[in-house]
Amino acid sequence: MKHRGRHRRRRRGRALRASLAGTALALTAAATLISTSQAAGGKTPGGLSSVGSAAELRDLRLKENLTDRTALETLTAGMGGRVGVDEVLRSANHTMRDEGDCFVTEKGVLPVAPTAARAYCWEAPDAVDDRWRPQSVTTSRDNKVIVSGWTHAGTTAGEEGLARVAFVDASDPSDLKYRWVLLVVPQADGKGLKAVRSRLGGMAWYENKLIVTARNPQNSGYRDDSLFVFDLDRFLRADVTDSDAIGKVDQGFSAHHYRYVLPAVASYSPASGDACDARGNDGVPCLTSVSLDRTSTPPSVVANESFATGSGTAARVWRYDLDTVSDRAGLLGTTGRQGEVEADEAYETKATGVRGVLSHDGDWYVSQAAAKQGRHGTVWRQDEDRARAASCTNGTSEHQSYACWGLHGGPLSYSPETGELWTLTAPVPERVLYAVKLSDVDRALD
Repeated sequence: MKHRGRHRRRRRGRALRASLAGTALALTAAATLISTSQAAGGKTPGGLSSVGSAAELRDLRLKENLTDRTALETLTAGMGGRVGVDEVLRSANHTMRDEGDCFVTEKGVLPVAPTAARAYCWEAPDAVDDRWRPQSVTTSRDNKVIVSGWTHAGTTAGEEGLARVAFVDASDPSDLKYRWVLLVVPQADGKGLKAVRSRLGGMAWYENKLIVTARNPQNSGYRDDSLFVFDLDRFLRADVTDSDAIGKVDQGFSAHHYRYVLPAVASYSPASGDACDARGNDGVPCLTSVSLDRTSTPPSVVANESFATGSGTAARVWRYDLDTVSDRAGLLGTTGRQGEVEADEAYETKATGVRGVLSHDGDWYVSQAAAKQGRHGTVWRQDEDRARAASCTNGTSEHQSYACWGLHGGPLSYSPETGELWTLTAPVPERVLYAVKLSDVDRALD
């Protein structure tokens, strides 16, 4: 693949520049790295290990499942025709608070180093409703729309595992507004719909497609898909907004009080037919998060699995190429083998508690949660040689630490228009959406 060779050349170039800096400087940097690691109470995860065997890569294969076109068009016609994201944004009925209006506890989750370029907090009751958990974020290419995926974690009958998305109008950075949209799938006959019930741990927006992780809760009635794909030119309006029902009712269509729904146009499930292996016993991975890499050729989606901090199990990070053919733009690139999707490259990281992954210009960034609740996390930049992270004094110790990222480390998303790395936090009352300049992250490593 073109991007593989390009990434390897960049790694060799960085290694050469480092060697020219001189042996004395290298020894000093090594001593600092060891000292910082010891002060932080643990070792760095080290470099990425390539996953290259055919058997290992087979575990990462996906099978494409396209939504029946007739059913999709029947549902679209029955709900009055499609609308675009612009209409959804114009109807935004919730307002985000900027950093100055966030509470002290909310500000306390922000990174120590590098600091956030900007931060926002959600409107009540979204800021404090523990039944709903914000779990993912992505942006439009121009960064004028921010998208955040939330999953219902409560036990209220009929609501378990519901997936909704906040579409945030960010065209005015001082006045962000958002609207909730419920994720659904059409029924086979196209005359009804049912809710997507899934953990939205990661999101990627490419062209007019929104790709989300799809780890389904038990007894959800769905197979164990890995990804759902939604067409952002195909929002549908619900006729009834004062009903708990989801689907066709006497007065038309109801979407559990939501004005808009977004129907899935495709999904991807393990090609082997096996369920994902949350224990990491070298089986089908359970996707924790995804993000978009625009710097690869072709553009790609990168993914990760995650295991508990301290488990000792290496997590995999890998990529799937995106299709760039006009009528398939935003879907994953398939092979000739019955619509299978193959991983283009894969690595193992010894970082545990991985919450998100980003690949940009050949570097991999891994968001790692702290081993204990209430502690700041870490963002590592890894290649096949080493791992690096910002060091700081985080206020709990006089010693330097790698625990410099925000509390409750979350997924990562990069906006090329602003050069910002976006993430969010989930626990109440500390739900914050914030951005850090990627250039600041890189500078903090040097």
